[in-house]
Amino acid sequence: MSRYPLNLPGQLKKEAEQWASQQGVSLNQFIMWSVAEKVGALRQMLDDPEFPKITYRRGSAGIPTAVIGGTGVRVQTLVVAKQQWGMTIDQISSEYDLTQTQIRQALNFYQAHKDEVDIAIAAERELEAQHA
Repeated sequence: MSRYPLNLPGQLKKEAEQWASQQGVSLNQFIMWSVAEKVGALRQMLDDPEFPKITYRRGSAGIPTAVIGGTGVRVQTLVVAKQQWGMTIDQISSEYDLTQTQIRQALNFYQAHKDEVDIAIAAERELEAQHA
């Protein structure tokens, strides 16, 4: 994840802090979600035609999340299973009841949309740390 210095007008920062507090997240998390939501809204067509088995759905926070079409299994879940938990494609296939083709497409999607998925993984990690 890259850092980006951000200067907010005082009143906007105060309001963003209040909204973040109401949401139970840090200001950083709130800003990251807000930007992700805005970028998603600006993309009229979210789905990438290069990856027909991957689609976007809006989670409980309203943020578009890449999932394996027809399953609801998030791409980021498969990335974490492969990279952080060291699972093989066969193990992931068995654990999540997915075909190897679906898993490979999700991992290829990740390579093409690495920044987006890494931000989602980092946001989830931060949220888990706050609630631990």
